[in-house]
Amino acid sequence: MSSIPAEHSVDRVVGSEDSGPTVMRMVLGSQLRRLRIAAGVTRGAAGYEIRCSHTKISRMELGQVSFKRRDVADLLGLYGVSDDTEREAILALAAQANAHGWWHGFADLMPGWFEVYVGLEEAASVIRCYEAQFIPGLLQSEDYARAVIHDGYPLATAEEIERRVRLRMNRARLVHSAEPPRIWAVLDEAALRRQPGGAGVMRAQLTHLLQLCQLPHVTVQVAPFARGGPAAAGPFTILRFAEPALPDIVYLEQLTGAAYLDKREDLDAYTTVVDQLCVQALSPSETVGFLTRLVEGY
Repeated sequence: MSSIPAEHSVDRVVGSEDSGPTVMRMVLGSQLRRLRIAAGVTRGAAGYEIRCSHTKISRMELGQVSFKRRDVADLLGLYGVSDDTEREAILALAAQANAHGWWHGFADLMPGWFEVYVGLEEAASVIRCYEAQFIPGLLQSEDYARAVIHDGYPLATAEEIERRVRLRMNRARLVHSAEPPRIWAVLDEAALRRQPGGAGVMRAQLTHLLQLCQLPHVTVQVAPFARGGPAAAGPFTILRFAEPALPDIVYLEQLTGAAYLDKREDLDAYTTVVDQLCVQALSPSETVGFLTRLVEGY
């Protein structure tokens, strides 16, 4: 995943009370879709019931829009959901889906597509990624993040740079949270050779990475130059969720956009690539040795 965010087009997007609205919207949308299909109601009929188009119903079911309590209540009536306990549980979910995540205070710094990613990242149970240019955001030290952000936003004021650093460090707290996700990162050697901020900053970043490698839920592997790499694969992240109703999602970020893929063929293709990278790369223990030698070389 690129460390310098941009702006977007979403293939499919998706929030928990702790992770903000993103995955909750997906969970709620998935439930509403299941209830609609079970009731034999078309999207057009559902849209007519709440005075909107079938397109909006589709976007609701994909978790791409916020939910009005009245709309959800009306749809539950149309779908034949009359049990008070079930209705209240779904309506409570709608309220959570409209809550703000901690990152809402940084909304002015983030395009909508990246706000979606932060919500997904917070809710994921497993995060697998391949990075060819930079250390992944969750694994960055503060000074390294500051150097990368400064290079990515050369016209930003010092205050904006520091707010962006705070945003990234708040994201990185996920690694040390009470219930952290399983993080598995494959880093191209180039990402370790590049030195944003200079040799001192990079040495501290590598030392930080070595410390993270000691955590039981963090695995880092280096793909060295000598072993080649995926010819056609750029940086990507695969997110998996504990919620069974949610599919795995592949996140691809470019300079001016991002995509979220959840089609089975896309997931299979990227999972195959990351599995191959893990086989070709140095083992986790070999990676620790590689990083240790790099640190000693500074």
